[in-house]
Amino acid sequence: MPLDAKPPKSSWMVEEKIRQKIKSLESYAIDACTNDDQRKTAGMILRAMGMMKTASSALNLLINIGFFPVHVNLDLLKFNTRTDHSDEVISAAESLLSDSYDPDEIERKDLTHLKVYAIDVDEADELDDALSATRLQDGRIKIWIHVADATRFVQPGSIVDREAMRRGTSVFLPTATYPMFPEKLAMEGMSLQQGENCNAVTVSVVLHSDGSIAEYSVDNSVIRPTYMLTYESASELLHLNLEEETELKILSEAATLRSIWRRQQGAIDTATLEARIKVVNPEDPEPIINLYVENQADPAMRLVTEMMILCGEVVATYGSSNNIPLPYRGQPQSNIDTSAFAHLPEGPVRSSALVKLMRAAEIDFRKPIRHGILGLPGYVQFTSPIRRYMDLLAHYQVKAFLIGKSPPFSAGQLEGMASIVNMNARVAKKLFSSSLRYWILEFLRRQPKEKRYRALILRFIKDRIAAILLVEVGLQSSVWVSVGADVGDEVLVRVEEAHPRDDVLFLKEIVIER
Repeated sequence: MPLDAKPPKSSWMVEEKIRQKIKSLESYAIDACTNDDQRKTAGMILRAMGMMKTASSALNLLINIGFFPVHVNLDLLKFNTRTDHSDEVISAAESLLSDSYDPDEIERKDLTHLKVYAIDVDEADELDDALSATRLQDGRIKIWIHVADATRFVQPGSIVDREAMRRGTSVFLPTATYPMFPEKLAMEGMSLQQGENCNAVTVSVVLHSDGSIAEYSVDNSVIRPTYMLTYESASELLHLNLEEETELKILSEAATLRSIWRRQQGAIDTATLEARIKVVNPEDPEPIINLYVENQADPAMRLVTEMMILCGEVVATYGSSNNIPLPYRGQPQSNIDTSAFAHLPEGPVRSSALVKLMRAAEIDFRKPIRHGILGLPGYVQFTSPIRRYMDLLAHYQVKAFLIGKSPPFSAGQLEGMASIVNMNARVAKKLFSSSLRYWILEFLRRQPKEKRYRALILRFIKDRIAAILLVEVGLQSSVWVSVGADVGDEVLVRVEEAHPRDDVLFLKEIVIER
């Protein structure tokens, strides 16, 4: 039967006997059979259908009967990812939304007079952070980094908090977003809204002329976001250099100062090109794939990145000064001699070489540790409490101190919680990477065979096999390149084969005869 005429998925679940058979095939397809009966049942069905006893045969059969969509994400099933919130959690979240009591109302600084820019990707559902800036009379720059006050709604140990901890992070895929908090609470309650009075935790910083921190404060606040900008529109505004947007220009100037200062402290620039994909109607056999390539060196992206890093440095300094246990992140990176890479072109080529030498990040819960990659004496992720549980933990700790209470968690307790949270965050990252790659390969599979792609040579793997970056697609791959091409050169390639389900991509260099 054609795909649109298949029986609905629910019809396979009505009769217990059939439901068990479907479940056996599903478990076989993701290599997760819990007992021999499931394996035998799946094997028997595949044999009866004249198919090989393989996971891919089970998958194809489930697609062919209409139980799975053509582009089913098997990793979501393998990792048993929580995609929906339970009725109990949703109900608890809705009662939190209806409660208008704000325990910090008296303490909040009124910052509604500031012009506030929220800059994010255009499909962002949850807006965690926003920025303000001014130039003081003495010429120094003052910056405000406003972070959504998620803890205004959720308390440690509550049902909504426990569910967020189990998830560890929001999961962002090309096909969907699975938020850490129930959607309504995240979007309507916690998220920053344009033109509305929003509760925030604001980190304000005055910079020295060299970009280092002169003074800072951390406060509960109320703000009114003026602009919600995409990275593209913020870059456009910066390019236009409008007189009425001097605050944005000051932010950009501050970002440049900070970038120079961090590099002087040994920071390493890892900016590269990355693909961003949004899939419309992913259940369709041929869904629309919208692909964008993000340049992390883009002015607006650099601006936001620098301000988020600045916020992390301030929170680490604040935590250290007040003995607050926090997830202090560091990276022992004092051994990289960046001058050895000066001959490589700046950008993706140099970044790729440096990234290969980086060591894993570390976390200390008692005191800041040096973050060599960022060039900072200490760093705490603080700007995404709606989508990252570790950031929320930092908010719980800081917010308690702000109102004169003891932080709810000791360093030991934070460490125990972090091991669970980070494990789930790693799974979410793996899900994101595999899903992004799948849809890039599906995008390439659909392109005309004769289409040419620019490929930037990052390094040589073996002989003439080069690691390359497909510039128009934002994907790293490998290809055999002819003699004469070197690291940093661009070559033209075409796609010989692209099989997203098998994660196969074969490229071939197009050699132009001179």
